[in-house]
Amino acid sequence: MLGIRLPVRQKTRDDAEKPFWISFSDLMSALMVLFLVAMTVALLAVTNEISEAEKEKAQRDEEIEQLLARIKEATKDFPGVTLKGRRVDFGDRARFDTNSHYLSPDQANLLRAVVPKVLEIARDPLGQKWLKRVVVEGFADQRGTYLHNLNLSLQRSERVMCELLAPKSPDSKMSEQDRLTIRELFLVGGSSFNALKASLEESRRIELRLEFLDIGEHRPAARDIPLDENPRCPID
Repeated sequence: MLGIRLPVRQKTRDDAEKPFWISFSDLMSALMVLFLVAMTVALLAVTNEISEAEKEKAQRDEEIEQLLARIKEATKDFPGVTLKGRRVDFGDRARFDTNSHYLSPDQANLLRAVVPKVLEIARDPLGQKWLKRVVVEGFADQRGTYLHNLNLSLQRSERVMCELLAPKSPDSKMSEQDRLTIRELFLVGGSSFNALKASLEESRRIELRLEFLDIGEHRPAARDIPLDENPRCPID
């Protein structure tokens, strides 16, 4: 049978020995694409982390505002006591006499009535989540030396703590649980010439400064230590 025979191409020496190589420009293009993909993934991960952090911060701020709104509502039961920012101000109802750290019976009773309202909010889930501490701050007017007034303001703060932690009296609204919570949450602070008011009388005051936890921060565990039942205040 006759057929057409095609000529067979003879391989040359150069064809047999020449390897296959990707061009340098193609290699660089591929590496650039890989780099852009990696950078895009990294940027997406960072953006997602920032968004989550901003979301947590916004939720924290909102929940703290809810706590402050509840405390503000609770102070409405006590005319003259107001929430200013993150401070409970007792106004004219807790003024000190000149160069004195003593509170009248009515003033002490007012403190023992207001503070349990704050403690009730501090013990609920939202309060336990964010409320870090309550700083009892006493203030003095500008008369006298700085160190004398600093000591006096600290004594005024300590006087408040003595009244709150005193053993329960017949007219007190403080429970044993309240006193335990006060011992864990409340701290004493004082200011001499700081945050003066318009008049000398207004400067001689008491405030409760509320401090809040940061994201991821937790309250220290409560200590199992019995209350001190000694009725005597150390500054008396």
